[in-house]
Amino acid sequence: MISVAMITLNEEKAIGKVIAEIRAELAAEEHEIVIVDSSGDETPEIASRLGARVIRQYPPCGYGRAMERVLLEARGDVIVTLDCDDTYPAREILRLAEMVRSGECDLVNASRLENRPDAMPMANYLANWMFAAVAHLLLGVPCTDLHSGMRAYSWAIPRSVEFDSAGPALPVELLLKPALLGFRVKEVFIPYRDRIGVTTLNRWSSTVWTLRRIFRLVPLAIEKRWTKKVQEVAITK
Repeated sequence: MISVAMITLNEEKAIGKVIAEIRAELAAEEHEIVIVDSSGDETPEIASRLGARVIRQYPPCGYGRAMERVLLEARGDVIVTLDCDDTYPAREILRLAEMVRSGECDLVNASRLENRPDAMPMANYLANWMFAAVAHLLLGVPCTDLHSGMRAYSWAIPRSVEFDSAGPALPVELLLKPALLGFRVKEVFIPYRDRIGVTTLNRWSSTVWTLRRIFRLVPLAIEKRWTKKVQEVAITK
């Protein structure tokens, strides 16, 4: 089964369209839509009427806590995440899920940054490339979009990897830590659209937490490199 996992905060203008597109894309597949919702509007009622499994987390406990919960609540063999503001194309869900289901990889990162999308301000575009460059330099993980809200995860990843869900920018850790622990990660490019509704992103807090999460993984990256060198020496002997 494919689980489509989303977290929602006041998405009543977009939720109906997003769920309809997901249903159309996965009409021939066994699937579920699971949502952790912290809204004060009609989002949870609309989602429930459209057949989604809605888990209320109110008052809001933050993006990280909600994302951790939705990943653990998902029941599918593959978990595909996407934002519920209509920025990510549902038609990509099956392609991402199939890459994991086929055994090609354990995690697929859907990057928005093959080129700068019209829907992404230049400042955000440059910041995202800077974050990716820092992660590659310090951790050795090649990627272009640490903050993508659309990914496909093997069911095992959220259940076998410990993540710090406190604070913003959890998607950074959800991508980089599995890569450092040896899970097979691939990246594909997707289009990115204008959002429906108002963004809740706090740029300053997100920037600080992104760099914090990258730097906290440096010891794990050093350990990985050291272990690899030891193994190479053992093989040569």
